[in-house]
Amino acid sequence: MNEVLDAVLALIEGVDPVLRTALAGLFIMLETTILLGLVVPGDTVVLVASTAVDSPAEYWALVITVIVGALAGASLGFAIGRFFGPRLRASRLGQRIGEKNWRRAESFLAHRGGIAVFISRFVPVLHSLTPLVVGMSALRYRTFMLWLTPACVIWAFAYVSVGSAAAEGYRSIAGQLDFAALIFVGVIIGFWLLVFAVKKLLDRYVGRYDDGDAVVLPHTEKRGGHPSAPAPQSSSDDD
Repeated sequence: MNEVLDAVLALIEGVDPVLRTALAGLFIMLETTILLGLVVPGDTVVLVASTAVDSPAEYWALVITVIVGALAGASLGFAIGRFFGPRLRASRLGQRIGEKNWRRAESFLAHRGGIAVFISRFVPVLHSLTPLVVGMSALRYRTFMLWLTPACVIWAFAYVSVGSAAAEGYRSIAGQLDFAALIFVGVIIGFWLLVFAVKKLLDRYVGRYDDGDAVVLPHTEKRGGHPSAPAPQSSSDDD
């Protein structure tokens, strides 16, 4: 089995590092953009790309690119929500997301404000839907970025570190253990299970605020390039 994994890793390493890093950033940008995030496996692409990291420079380049890509995708989603949100929601494409998901994102944002932005980065569907919902609300872009950035940093370091460490560990023992590939696969599966468990816990937390009655804060007039942002209801730690 080591031979098979060697071939796979060699194939990934064969991709130009600049192209590999750029593709990871592009896919994660698409994942954090509304609608596209429901079908683009950005997390998988980042994890795969991280297995080819073989120097500190490549590691940091990938981490920074993934963070920038995630923030760029969320910013695009915010802009779409600001200018086209209601029309997109009413469109056939918006309805395919499901009214339940729209109201769930609205309710969580209305109750938890900035904290909802942070947590949503780790919750399926919400991570691509929340930027659009925030864009339709009165929460300022600056506040949105202040809460989203640390979440993207944590996410990027987790995926890139696990992928690169697993691959490096495999290469160091592949010549000594015939079942080294199984250890590598076990580490990756263990990571996915941990991610799955965390997502399920956060999803349940979000569900506590899914009362179906909350609405996004009204969109207000812009001042200095950003809309004003009164404190979200039922929370004192949003900004």
